[in-house]
Amino acid sequence: MRSLLFVPGDRPERIEKALGSGADALILDLEDSVSVGAKDRARSAIASVLSRPERSTPLFVRVNPLDSGIADEDLAAVLPFEPDGIMLPKAEGGRSLVELDSKLGDSRAAILPIASETPAAIFQLGTYGGASRRLCGLTWGAEDLPAAIGASGSREDDGNFTDPYRVVRALVLFGAHAASVPAIETVYPAFGDLEGLATYAARGNRDGFTGMMAIHPSQVEIINAAFTPSREALVHARAVVAAFEANPGAGVLQLEGSMIDAPHLKNARRLLARNGEDISV
Repeated sequence: MRSLLFVPGDRPERIEKALGSGADALILDLEDSVSVGAKDRARSAIASVLSRPERSTPLFVRVNPLDSGIADEDLAAVLPFEPDGIMLPKAEGGRSLVELDSKLGDSRAAILPIASETPAAIFQLGTYGGASRRLCGLTWGAEDLPAAIGASGSREDDGNFTDPYRVVRALVLFGAHAASVPAIETVYPAFGDLEGLATYAARGNRDGFTGMMAIHPSQVEIINAAFTPSREALVHARAVVAAFEANPGAGVLQLEGSMIDAPHLKNARRLLARNGEDISV
C-alpha cells in the first residue's frame, strides 16, 4: 500500500469522495476526527460502507484505543461487515497486538498499529515481530506523543522534525523491518503544500518506508508517485538480479561501472517485489 487516506467516519460524503481519490486504502476514522457525540453516527456510517457487496478499495477502520473504554463498541459495530483491517492507535508493542488479535475472533481483518503515540510505546518498538499473523505494517504519528510528554510540538519552524521525533521515526522504521512488515510514513499536515509533500514523501521512500498516510485527497497522487518505483530504478534492479543469476557463485560484480554485492541484490529483489514481479528464481 503506497497511500492510506484518513476519512472521518461521521462524514459519509467525504467517504464517497475518498473512494474515488485513487488511494490504495482508506482509513475510516472512529478516533480523533470524530467527536464523542458523533461516535455512534460514525459507526453506523462506516458499517454502511463496509456492507456494500463490492469493495474495490481496501477499507481499514481506526478504532479508539484499547484502554478508552469504547474500543469494544467500535469493534462490535464494524467486525460483522468484515473490514480489511483495523488501525490500532496508542499501540504499545506486541502485547497490544495480542490483545486486539484476541478481540477479532474469526475476522479476517489485518492490524496496522500506530506505534509511537505514548512514551511507553517507544520502548516496545522491537516487540511486534511474531506477536500476531495479522500484523500488516507499522506506522507512527508525531502529534499525540508531544502532548503526552508536555512538549510544545514536534517540528521546527521549517517543518522538519525536532531531534526527539527524528529518533522516533527511525525506531518505527527499523521496528517495522525487524518485524518483516511494511513501514508506513506518517502524515504531512500541511495539505496545501504539495511541493513540500513531494519532498517529504520522496525522503520517506528513500529512507525505507514503503507507503504513507494522507489526510486529504489532493495528497494521494503525489504520495502514489513517490512510492511507485521509477522505470529507471526497475531497469537497474532487473539488471542487478540478472547479473547475479548469470554468475551464481559470485559475491561481488561490476555493473555499469559500479561494484554490486549482496546488499544490492537484496534491495533489487525487494524493489521488484514491490512492483509485483516474480523474484522466486
